Parts: sequence; C-alpha cells; structure tokens
Amino acid sequence: MMINNETGIIIKGVGGRYTVSASGNMLNCSLDGKLRIGKVIPVPGDRVEVLKSHGSWHISKVLERKNVLIRPAVANIDQLFVVASNSPPKTDTYLIDKMSVIASIKNIDMILLLNKSDLDRSDDLYKIYSRAGFNVIRVSAVTGEGIDDIKSLLCGKISAFTGNSGIGKSSILNLIDPAFKITVGDISRKIERGKHTTRHVEFLPIGDNSYVADTPGFSSFEITQMDKLDKFELQDHFPELREMTGNCRFSDCVHINEPDCPVKEYMEQDSCRLSRYLSYKKIYQELSEVSEY
Repeated sequence: MMINNETGIIIKGVGGRYTVSASGNMLNCSLDGKLRIGKVIPVPGDRVEVLKSHGSWHISKVLERKNVLIRPAVANIDQLFVVASNSPPKTDTYLIDKMSVIASIKNIDMILLLNKSDLDRSDDLYKIYSRAGFNVIRVSAVTGEGIDDIKSLLCGKISAFTGNSGIGKSSILNLIDPAFKITVGDISRKIERGKHTTRHVEFLPIGDNSYVADTPGFSSFEITQMDKLDKFELQDHFPELREMTGNCRFSDCVHINEPDCPVKEYMEQDSCRLSRYLSYKKIYQELSEVSEY
C-alpha cells in the first residue's frame, strides 16, 4: 500500500466531499474516519493535511485556524470585501456596521466597496466609512472603476466578498477574473432586491496563495458570530468609540444612557458619527438580548 501526503487548502465542500488545492492540483477528498467523529468540521478556507490511501484522498487533519465564521462556514479569512451602494438595492448602514464588528472580532480586515458608482457615487457612505478609518473604494462593474485597486489587494490573501443580494458581488468577481464565470442574478424591479445566486461558499484561486470567495448575502451573517462578545466590549470594535476611551465620568460607561457622557455627545454631534452610533446602540441591544436569553 502506497501512501502520499500533501498539505493544501479546502476550496469547496459539498455533501461530505471536499475539493482541496494542494501542490497545484485539485484533489477530491473525503474525511478520515477519526475526523468524522471529532469536533472539528472542515470548512472552505481550512488548511488541511491530506493523504492518499488505496487510490483515494482523505483529509487527515485540520491545521490551526486563524479564524472561522459559522454562517457562512469559512475559515482563515484575511480580508472581507463588503459590497454596498446607494443605488438599488440600497444597503442599510446597520448591515455594514454589523459586518465591521464581526470582521473586527475575527481579526479580519474589512474593505468597503461602493459598487454601481456609474449610477450613484454613494457620497454619504464614502464619507461615513472613510472618516471612520476604513478603506473605501468606489467600484463600477460597468466602467471598471476600482477593479485594479481591488486586484492589488488580493495578492497573497484569502479574501471573501459579501453584501446584500443583487449588489453586484459576482459581477465584480467576474471582472477580476473572467474565468470565474460566476452566475449573476437579476434585480427584481418590483421590490428592488437581488435574486440570490450564491448557494454555497467556494474559494476561487487567483494566483499564488491567493483565493477569493463569493459568499451568500448579509442575511447569512448573524449576531451568533458575536456569541462570545461581551456587550461591554462592543465599543472596542468601533474605532470612533475606542479612541474616546477614558473620557467619561464612569470607567464602565457604555455611552448609551449614562448622564453627561462626552462620548455620547461627541457621536451625536456629527451626522457621520451618528449613523455609526445608532448601529452601535442597536447591536448593543441585540447582544443584551442574547445574554439575557
């Protein structure tokens, strides 16, 4: 019996079968028996050890993860591209802010892509998030604006794209590499929402040690991603609030209902900061409800 060993990355997992990229080859793998009864379930993005036995490849070990998301199930993400727009389907800033918190918790860099810039420059979104310290890029799948900027950020990284359905994630990825040939959904004129086309997570290779994934829309990213976050630590994941730490009368101030809170006043004085502050309060309430439950 001849046994071959390789180390690779899971590109896709469907129905108990996994596609693993290893040494320039795509290997069709199943799980080793010990992994099937273990606690670690492999997901796309996992770096794994595989072995070939009796002519078949098996995943024998999942290597240590940098991070992992529950829904969508992905691991070892370096950067998350959040696609948004003021053009239909218009993106709710709360959803962007929730993604920024999840990314911060998981030590993932978030880049905001303002798509459909040929229709709407999304100036308000650009102002809100550039002032908050995020990398914001205007993009158009029609004119190609911003595509080269995105490509420059992908090299040597494992990246994921998310956004509300119909916002243009798949169109952007097809411009980055036409070989992807990702199905693009239409926009329903009646409700101005996208028809969801991404059914599962699949990482697409784009050069040496570089992968990108089109993930399902915002609805898949739930508050459960924050299940280990203490509500009192939420402010640490909002740069504007973190910078103001120590300015309050109370050391445990969460900047919501405390009297004479200068941070609360600071956040309410500016429309850009106010947008983020309202999201902070909403997420804080969600975390409070989770902890009470």
